[in-house]
Amino acid sequence: MTNRILGLHHITAIAGDAKRNFDFYTKVLGLRFIKKTVNFDDPQTYHFYFGDYEGTPGTILTFFPWGSAVRQGRRGAGMATEIGYSVPKGSLEWWKQRFEEKNVIYNNIAEKFGARYLTFLDPDGLKLELIETDDTDSRKPFETDEVKANVATKGFYNVTLTLNDAKPTASILTNVFDYKLIAQEGNRYRYATDAIATANIIDIVELPNENHGLGANGTVHHIAFRVKDDATQMELREKIEALGLHITPQIDRNYFHSLYFREPGGVLFEIATDNPGFTVDEPVEELGKNLKLPVQYEPQRKKIEAHLVPLN
Repeated sequence: MTNRILGLHHITAIAGDAKRNFDFYTKVLGLRFIKKTVNFDDPQTYHFYFGDYEGTPGTILTFFPWGSAVRQGRRGAGMATEIGYSVPKGSLEWWKQRFEEKNVIYNNIAEKFGARYLTFLDPDGLKLELIETDDTDSRKPFETDEVKANVATKGFYNVTLTLNDAKPTASILTNVFDYKLIAQEGNRYRYATDAIATANIIDIVELPNENHGLGANGTVHHIAFRVKDDATQMELREKIEALGLHITPQIDRNYFHSLYFREPGGVLFEIATDNPGFTVDEPVEELGKNLKLPVQYEPQRKKIEAHLVPLN
């Protein structure tokens, strides 16, 4: 690893019903539930983390399930609009059949940049893709009784940003994050970093006349890029601040340290550290089994637990 952006760390989205969200990602998609905690700014709301067995950066999808009161979002410009997962070659037919059985909305298998992919929606309308990758993705998938390793997701492959103008965002990716343009199909531009072999692709779809999206239920809240440590993170902070962009001070999120800024196209970017990791407050075997609260909310545990929807 180097002092560079190491691809994606995690992606955070907004959901409605907490139990429905939990069931879909653990039972239908077969992800491991690695952390049950609360929103730092709203402790009456869960913050869920799903990933591989160890909670490896580049596999972590998180949700704020805000319940029935949250309005329905709308994908559009200035947003991350598609989340791509890497799956083994030849697995898409299995997934298509599974989606049929589980009443999941999906599109037919298609191809882009030479790879087959399957688009589907989660119960809140979040748009995801399963993308077949070859043996270069050596990440060990988490498997369940129903979703075995030969078909299971390995972690993120890419994320797609929809923008009215690709150039300002592309400048951040190339000049600050050290990504390079590696391919183009029509108005879809593919950027990648060679600092890491997986979860290292950002697609930009340029739609000059697209309306701006509405960030709410079924949409991506932000995408987080990975760095190995605090020193690398703060070096990047200086570069971003020097461009005149507002970037937050470092924020301790218990499992990683975060910086946030809105890139010129409107997408909320986070830079997150590997340290201290998801085993800082529970061993790897216990991940996701217990409600973990930030220290400032621990005195309110009974009140918070009484408000949160029970999970099975």
